[in-house]
Amino acid sequence: MFIQTEDTPNPATLKFIPGRDVMGPGAVADFPSADTAGRSPLARALFQTPEVSRVFFGSDFISITKRDGDWKHLKPGLLGTIMEHFTQGLPLMDGAALEEDDVGGEDSELVQQIKDVIDTKVRPAVAQDGGDIIFKHFDADSGIVSLHLQGSCAGCPSSSRTLKNGIENMLRHYFPEVTAVEAV
Repeated sequence: MFIQTEDTPNPATLKFIPGRDVMGPGAVADFPSADTAGRSPLARALFQTPEVSRVFFGSDFISITKRDGDWKHLKPGLLGTIMEHFTQGLPLMDGAALEEDDVGGEDSELVQQIKDVIDTKVRPAVAQDGGDIIFKHFDADSGIVSLHLQGSCAGCPSSSRTLKNGIENMLRHYFPEVTAVEAV
């Protein structure tokens, strides 16, 4: 098994690409701390490295964020952990532990259109950088779209620029009702 790595815009996050599905198309799992990794044997194993502060599973990649340390020292052990997990055929998640990140309820036509633009134009681009952005809410009174940043996007120095210059401008172009985008 050969695992590629890619830098992300967040210098504290490295993207690991095992050359196979991780979560599968459209699915993600975010573990912002070791305390949240209970449902995933691989996330638990990665958090055994004390410098690991966040683990994110995308469709075909794993993003790992470090709290400190140098990637040249951390990368070999993390590659070994990922390789061992997949070559042993261990499950990514325990049992039926997958959670849907759904805002629930019935969406207005505008909200559904905003979600569609985010899913088709924003999420694939953000996944290239080892992260994900999930629609959370649209406040029709203020025109504010609330998004949840995951993976390498969470805590990335350039995430506010991406939100304002990229996503907000795009959504305002397509939907005059949108006045701003904020991270929650």
